Amino acid sequence: MGSYCNESYAEFLDSLKAAGVVIRNEVEVRERLAESQRWRSAFMTLAANGRTLGIEFTVAGNGSDPRAVQRVLAEHAFPAEKEAAFIAQLTADR
Repeated sequence: MGSYCNESYAEFLDSLKAAGVVIRNEVEVRERLAESQRWRSAFMTLAANGRTLGIEFTVAGNGSDPRAVQRVLAEHAFPAEKEAAFIAQLTADR
């Protein structure tokens, strides 16, 4: 976890997209995370409640691998319960 402080929200979002996650209203997500000192908490809040702002995280058809998404979250120091909640949200209503 030594690189925890060096990881940026931009790298995180790029990694999520590479894992097959589609981010609707990505500009808004990036702006909000840039303003936050605790971008991980801000991300989880946006993931859970962002629809009212036009923010949504979805999977790109069959191109997303839940294990890849889980790895991205783990690499960026998200707690396991947050990983599970985000992955469940990605696959809900599909």
